[in-house]
Amino acid sequence: MVLPELLISTGGTPHDKWGSMKELLRTTDPVKLAMAHALLTNEGITSFQMDVHMSVLEGSIGILPRRLMVADADLAEACQILEDNEIGRE
Repeated sequence: MVLPELLISTGGTPHDKWGSMKELLRTTDPVKLAMAHALLTNEGITSFQMDVHMSVLEGSIGILPRRLMVADADLAEACQILEDNEIGRE
């Protein structure tokens, strides 16, 4: 499923930019995830948060990590942004 805003932001079909997504960050810390997402958005990199609603399955105890995904083409720049802001993998 491709979200309509992703199609709008890439200006075309889902395969133009989002055909290959890579995991940038996996964390159980929602604050770290929100910060990373905000930093990337500020730099013009679109990111997608996955597994956000897994708390329904885990009982809201925070043991299942959430993932932040970016387009394959943006991965190197996104990694550098997170490194510059001292946001690392768990």
